[in-house]
Amino acid sequence: MNNVYTVWEASYRGPAPNLRGVNILLVDPFKCSLLESRNFDTLASSAAATELSTYLQQVSDGDIIVGVTADEPTGKLASALPALQQLGVDVSDVQRRGSFVFVAQKGFPANTKLRKTLNEQESKRHKPRISVSIAGIN
Repeated sequence: MNNVYTVWEASYRGPAPNLRGVNILLVDPFKCSLLESRNFDTLASSAAATELSTYLQQVSDGDIIVGVTADEPTGKLASALPALQQLGVDVSDVQRRGSFVFVAQKGFPANTKLRKTLNEQESKRHKPRISVSIAGIN
């Protein structure tokens, strides 16, 4: 039996909070559960991009990382781009109000799945979506 659980939710002008910027979720692949979620408001603060970079560097090799953006993630993202690229997440071409979502296993960039829209118009028409199965142990 397949159970589906909501582990993270955000919205823009909706009932869930607006978690603007880049959101990172760490997933336990053995229990198929959320270990932690963090929000980095990379529109408002270049310090948030530095914190994102530091956070991604501190995640252990083998950890499963889900990244999802909300509202506007690129305003001050520049200092986090190298840490994202190490995961196999190249979003250097994403422009204002573009968006991206990814699933990565730290230390294995070839396994990374990334979907992105490059600008606001594209984001409105085709929000990036990703579906990944992680087989856990109950």
